[in-house]
Amino acid sequence: MSLAPAVLLKWLRAAGEPSRLRLLALCADAALSVSDMAQALKQSEPRVSRHLKILCESGLIERLRQGQWVHYRLAAAPEASSFVRGLLAQLDRRDAQLVRDATAARAAIAADTQAPGHGAESRLGRALGEFVRAGAPGVAFDSVLVVGVMHPELLEWAARSARQCTALAPTRRAVQGARAFAERRGLSCRVLKAAGDDTRFSSELARSGARFDALLLDHPAASREALVRMLEEARALLAPAGRLWIFEPYESLEAARGRVIEHPLARLRRLLGAAGLHCERLSPIEADGAHVLAAVGRPLAAGPARVTKAEGAA
Repeated sequence: MSLAPAVLLKWLRAAGEPSRLRLLALCADAALSVSDMAQALKQSEPRVSRHLKILCESGLIERLRQGQWVHYRLAAAPEASSFVRGLLAQLDRRDAQLVRDATAARAAIAADTQAPGHGAESRLGRALGEFVRAGAPGVAFDSVLVVGVMHPELLEWAARSARQCTALAPTRRAVQGARAFAERRGLSCRVLKAAGDDTRFSSELARSGARFDALLLDHPAASREALVRMLEEARALLAPAGRLWIFEPYESLEAARGRVIEHPLARLRRLLGAAGLHCERLSPIEADGAHVLAAVGRPLAAGPARVTKAEGAA
């Protein structure tokens, strides 16, 4: 295959930017939406859209409409596809950043396809729900915040256990799914789209002075640095005697290239402590082929929980 110099230069300029190279690597594995890729790269949707526009105009990727959604994949043209795959063949796909991107993209796809609106209750979701109930048997909270709505069982627990329930979903589709699920189940829960271009989710809630008796982080799939920020923000939103539950995929806590520098359980316990949270319980949970670390923590030096026995609670 031979290319005109102008075409080759156009492709090299389009691919020769860090974020666009990461997007090409993602599109080589699956057709993804802007929301999926924004969540994977921890960048805003407008920024990712600008990069995708450049890649589309260069002919390296193409838009694929699936119902009301638009997805992006590698261009079908043999020359362009061969160029991209040849380029990506030079990359070490074990690179820590690329591994995190791929893991986060899979989580985004799962959040979309298994969002509560699709009724995708699962063995894993039930196991996570049991973990939460075991840490708060028969109690009623004043306010609960769920960050991420990947598992409808957690959203339902929050809505039924609190006087006020708020949920933050990562994509518009996940918001719609969560709202539909809540409506079908007769749940009272305010579902909002998480703002920001990374794991900073609490800015608007913090400005409003909101504080929560319980906060659930459902599958954040964040890098270590992003997870530290997320835990710090969660800690700032907790009431002094509040509780935080986190459900984190194993992959996002493992060291790059398979070298285990620190055991995932020990690392999560340490990160909770660094965020000002005492880890009360920490356990691995495996179901449906997924591996999740589940932990519950309280703010350090917190007094007794401000919860009361729920009348008639099962």
